[in-house]
Amino acid sequence: MKYILLLLVCTCFFAPSFAQQVQDSIQLNEVVVKGSSQSAIRMRNSLNVTQVNRSFMRENLSGSLMQTLEHIPGVKAMSIGSGQSKPTIRGMGFNRLVVAENGIKHEGQQWGEDHGLEINQFAVDGVEVIKGPASLMYGSDAIGGVINLKNNSLPIERLEGEVELFTRTNNESIGISANLQGREKHFFYRANLTWIDYGDYKVPADSIQYYSYYFRLKDKRLRNTAGKERNGSITLGWQGEKYRTAFYIDNVYAKSGFFANAHGLEIRVSDIDYDHSSRDVDLPYHDVNHFKVANLTTVYLGNSRLEGRFAYQNNLRKEFAEAVSHGYMPIPPDNLERKFDKDTYSSAVDLHFSPAEAHEATVGISGEHQDNRRAGWGFIIPDFRTSSFGLFAYDRFHLTEKLILSAGLRFDRTTVKTEAYNDWFKTPVESEDSLYKKRSLALNRSFNSLTWSAGLNYTSGYWSFKGNIGKSYRAPIAKELSSDGINYHIFRYEKGESTLSSEESYQIDAGVNWDNGRIALLLEPYLNYFPNYIYLSPTPDYYEGLQMYQYVQNRVIRYGFEGTANYKLTNEIEAGVTTEYLYASQRSGDKKGYGLPFSPPWSTTFSLKYMPDKLGIGKNRYISMDYKVVGKQNRIVPPEKTTSGYQVLSAAVGCDFTLGKQLMQVNFQGQNLLNKRYYDHTGYYRLIEVPEPGRSFTLLIGMKF
Repeated sequence: MKYILLLLVCTCFFAPSFAQQVQDSIQLNEVVVKGSSQSAIRMRNSLNVTQVNRSFMRENLSGSLMQTLEHIPGVKAMSIGSGQSKPTIRGMGFNRLVVAENGIKHEGQQWGEDHGLEINQFAVDGVEVIKGPASLMYGSDAIGGVINLKNNSLPIERLEGEVELFTRTNNESIGISANLQGREKHFFYRANLTWIDYGDYKVPADSIQYYSYYFRLKDKRLRNTAGKERNGSITLGWQGEKYRTAFYIDNVYAKSGFFANAHGLEIRVSDIDYDHSSRDVDLPYHDVNHFKVANLTTVYLGNSRLEGRFAYQNNLRKEFAEAVSHGYMPIPPDNLERKFDKDTYSSAVDLHFSPAEAHEATVGISGEHQDNRRAGWGFIIPDFRTSSFGLFAYDRFHLTEKLILSAGLRFDRTTVKTEAYNDWFKTPVESEDSLYKKRSLALNRSFNSLTWSAGLNYTSGYWSFKGNIGKSYRAPIAKELSSDGINYHIFRYEKGESTLSSEESYQIDAGVNWDNGRIALLLEPYLNYFPNYIYLSPTPDYYEGLQMYQYVQNRVIRYGFEGTANYKLTNEIEAGVTTEYLYASQRSGDKKGYGLPFSPPWSTTFSLKYMPDKLGIGKNRYISMDYKVVGKQNRIVPPEKTTSGYQVLSAAVGCDFTLGKQLMQVNFQGQNLLNKRYYDHTGYYRLIEVPEPGRSFTLLIGMKF
């Protein structure tokens, strides 16, 4: 591997021809963000907003899209396996965080800890991250923030494209992604195909412990964590003088195994030879297919514009496991443990206009309907249907050139209907009226909410200030209301509570920025108060040998900050430090005084980047190094275990150059270079003492034409 690194450095700094000059760049914490000044972006919104583009994603390519975005302060990836991860912003994720594509909310099985996001990161042009509550614009589930993925840029040339080849050493992944796009007068198109295949990933450990039973790991690999992805998308659009419309068709398919030793103790008596190959996928595994068709239309009406977003999504997820009896359940007839088939229909219309010279106003209306049907011999949530409707008004008032005030109001109504469900097998200890245990009742709940937000932006010289205060909400989901089953992936029995009310949050967000072109300082503090925060609380009860967790509502306070300091030592050398901190505390209930499960500890990252301007002939050359220090996490909710602090060293090198007439882009990075054994407090496999992946190198080679 050291020879590959040496070859890459030589290629980047002594290539035979120049690469085409691209946009200027500025340092954002651990990465380079190309395009608009981040200070200018922050001033457009009273919330804390960060934007990154495709260059950022290329330079920080990791195992999944959310792991790639972890380089943004405040953003974390909850990982389970090598190909599965969920995003969190300031410690909140799942249904407290909206992931959207071009403003359209992505609807999968986001309630599940082991359900990754069915999104192709190689088809994404850029990402906008809103840190903090954004319910005003996005409705329920945006109580923790928004990750808005963008792939709607307009092609410039008649025909242009890009091919990217990539590999990762830890799980020996290989992949190729091809993008093709073009424009002919008013008509434009885009297309993408991505193919990925990976094997079992490696950890710096020889064995793991599950229920006091030790499992040896062959070659330090987590057996049965291999997988594959097959993704494709196409966009067809028309750009006129008065309107623009585009149709998006996207399909993402993934198949990956669950770490066999984490799915129960059946592996001790299983006939499957999990160590036969590091690239096959055996039971237990899941496959998921996400299909989406959407239309985005904008009509320009003088100084106003009308935007419409309409989409249909189908998420089909199947989990397969060995047919083994559990408790009173006999041996199942097949291997289909769980199946979820979810249809989502959504629409939104926004009108942007200026009622007066100093005003920028937006009014909007949106609606969504979901229908999720289950199957299989395992149960955790019932069939459910969810309908939501919302409308909002928002105004930005420019008092002066330096001072902007903003305010908004939104109303939402959400209806959740769940169907009754009884076990398909008899349970003798149940009542004589029914030997088939009732797992779910038929529910029909409605939730109304009025939310608001007010903020200001002020800039003066090198200084800029921003602040926002408001109320956000989230309607409880079917899992929180009606779950009743075993979650094998996090080793517990989960029980819903049908009487839960809407979750509300009162928040204050602020930002202070000073930037003179050489030194940039940024501090973003925040405070959240939840009078009725929903979460799974451990109980003293057990079912089939697993501890039972019950959904409850308690008062919770959360506060913290993100801070960055960047210094441009010379035109070629930049140094930076990024730090983030979160404190969470329950203020009522049986766990009063404890924190919240899976709350990330404080962390600080020191970065150094060298971008030689005169050395060699290639363009956009860089060598960077990051040293991340993570503190221990003692604020837990028993039986959750504390985690120790750790340090991780990473490095990267890259450049652009021309080969013949083709622009080549090469990026090489090394992660966990010291092969440190550590446990991420937000990772689920730490519950069975599985450390994070060991040393890994990632190589990406792109060719534009």
